[in-house]
Amino acid sequence: MRCVIFDLDGTLADTSGDLIAAANHCFEAMGQDVRLDPARDAGIALRGGRAMLTAGLTRAGQLSDDLLDRWYPELLDAYGAALDVHTRLYPGAIEAVEALRAGGYAVGVCTNKPERLAEALLQSLGVRGLFGSMIGADTLPTRKPDVAPYWAAVDRCGGRREASLIVGDSDTDRNTAAAAGVPAILVTFAPGGQAVRDLRPEGVIEHFDELGGEVARLIG
Repeated sequence: MRCVIFDLDGTLADTSGDLIAAANHCFEAMGQDVRLDPARDAGIALRGGRAMLTAGLTRAGQLSDDLLDRWYPELLDAYGAALDVHTRLYPGAIEAVEALRAGGYAVGVCTNKPERLAEALLQSLGVRGLFGSMIGADTLPTRKPDVAPYWAAVDRCGGRREASLIVGDSDTDRNTAAAAGVPAILVTFAPGGQAVRDLRPEGVIEHFDELGGEVARLIG
């Protein structure tokens, strides 16, 4: 089947608020005064837990590998306990995925969020059943932009590698597509905004209403 693989954070859903809450929980527990801002630091949040801890500890002048290693598991635990308080699917995401399925496309998820958290979030949002595969950061020994997780997502949902593409929001997704030799469609409604155009993806969408047309143009 022709195949569309989605990133999760910043592509299917805005998860930044809950991620930042987990990071700020850690900073408070450390006794640090620094806090990440849900609006200004949304882009950092979508790059994951270590990126958030690095940003906050750098601002506090306390960055060290020991602190990162100590608090990263705590951040994951805090996030896992409250991962759907502020998180919302982007407008039109469900309808776009359902339309692709109805049109005969295989669909899956390839994310750099740990697998158990990604599975839990998709279940909580009520959309796990829409996707034929779900590959997380730790499903395989490597993560995006390495091609192995992407190919696993394609293979496990019954897709054809040569007729697949990735939908994402960042340079990680762009680089994954380039490594795989497949098209990338990047979204402008994530914190990166219009800057994703500088990555020269094969497609760009402003809203999920545009996805079906871009997919058809790129892989038929």
